[in-house]
Amino acid sequence: MKHYESPAWLPGGNLQTIWAATRARRHLGAPPRFTRERWATPDGDFIDVDHLCGSDEPSATPPPRRLVLFHGLEGSSRSAYAQAFASVARLRGWAYSVPHFRGCSGELNLAPRAYHSGDFEEIAWILQRLRAASPAPLLVVGISLGGNALLRWAQEAGDSAAATAAAVAAVCSPIDLAAAGHAIDRGFNRLVYSRMFLRTMKPRALAKWQQHPGLFDRGKLAAARTLYEFDNVFTAPLHGFRDTPDYWQRASAKPQLARIRIPALVLNARNDPFVPAASLPAASHVGRHVTLWQPAHGGHVGFPHGRPPGHVVGMPQAVAGWLAAQP
Repeated sequence: MKHYESPAWLPGGNLQTIWAATRARRHLGAPPRFTRERWATPDGDFIDVDHLCGSDEPSATPPPRRLVLFHGLEGSSRSAYAQAFASVARLRGWAYSVPHFRGCSGELNLAPRAYHSGDFEEIAWILQRLRAASPAPLLVVGISLGGNALLRWAQEAGDSAAATAAAVAAVCSPIDLAAAGHAIDRGFNRLVYSRMFLRTMKPRALAKWQQHPGLFDRGKLAAARTLYEFDNVFTAPLHGFRDTPDYWQRASAKPQLARIRIPALVLNARNDPFVPAASLPAASHVGRHVTLWQPAHGGHVGFPHGRPPGHVVGMPQAVAGWLAAQP
């Protein structure tokens, strides 16, 4: 995956992004099946965690491990990448769990909050509970928003992270949130991707207002046409940030990559429509624990392989292989 080459029939970051999410095959063999577990949170709310059916049975080779995936913005265990990682975990005989950020499992959460790109405290609580429940070492993947939050957890945890996770990987994560936020709100991105996200984010936020009347300015939220405007009205103030610039600055993982003390893979395609190549970290920005993969192609969580319609299992296979190789 470090040297990924896109199929000739699928050129460009936008095609690689959209096709992978909507048309490519998501798994090898039968579709993965999940069982759902609901956890009560310390603040009186809940999250739902989906576990791959049959993935907790011990396997001799390789040693039993648990792969944990934190999804991206508006994602879930139904997302193409989550299904693809489930397929890879099943082939390797690993346990596999997908915790849902609040409100993303199909049911509105209860508390006057949602989730955000720097939600490292939520990540910490989830990983500690998973680690306590199983002797299997945790290998953790974060996709897009989930990857930035995962890296922020590793940064904040420092040396203590090794007691919880053996290794982490962030895939196509907007670790410079300002650069990515401005990119997705411009031109084609705004017409397609920003509008797509807002189509589900705004109704969910308005339902949150019904739960907690007066929580934010309902009129401004309804009028939001960009992710910047949405974050300014909803995401930032509900989660302790002053405004969108404050949120994007304080939640970004890029400035603190050198603080990470466990093996960490940061994978970004240089033609990702959401994450400008100029914003990606160089080797001088990271410490010895961080590995950078920055192939020229792949799009945003795309990396399709094969003949039409193609499949998206190659990237999860490569990431899982890297995670498994870490001491």
